[in-house]
Amino acid sequence: MRDAPATRSPAPWRPTRQRTAVLSALYERAGFTSKQELHEALEAKGITVGLTTVYRTLHALNRSGQVDVVRDRTGGRLYRPRPADGHRHYLVCRDCDSSTAVDADPVERWADNLAETMGFTEVGHTIELTGVCDRCRVGPTARNPAVQDA
Repeated sequence: MRDAPATRSPAPWRPTRQRTAVLSALYERAGFTSKQELHEALEAKGITVGLTTVYRTLHALNRSGQVDVVRDRTGGRLYRPRPADGHRHYLVCRDCDSSTAVDADPVERWADNLAETMGFTEVGHTIELTGVCDRCRVGPTARNPAVQDA
């Protein structure tokens, strides 16, 4: 019988100049952003940081619990700073990637209860909620679904 592999802790966050620039640029963005958009924003400000460094920094921020991550319509990851009081769940528009934080207390309680029942600790979860926002819906009933076409 083999021993279970040792679990590795996430690498500690080391605030290098480039990582600090990535984190600052992330906080300057409104809503979720992709690694490519973040890289372009840094370049536009004249800050030289490789795309690989942006990716690795976002990965480290995710592992250390400093960002929330959702997927866009193509499966790519979008990032935003995590609020100080913990992670959030979002409803994300599949067309424009706009997002709205949602009350997910029932999901959190369910996950906690399931973990306890099953004898697990340190359980994480991912909830992906997507739809189409009012701004992206087309047609005359976009703002008022009760109105019917004649």
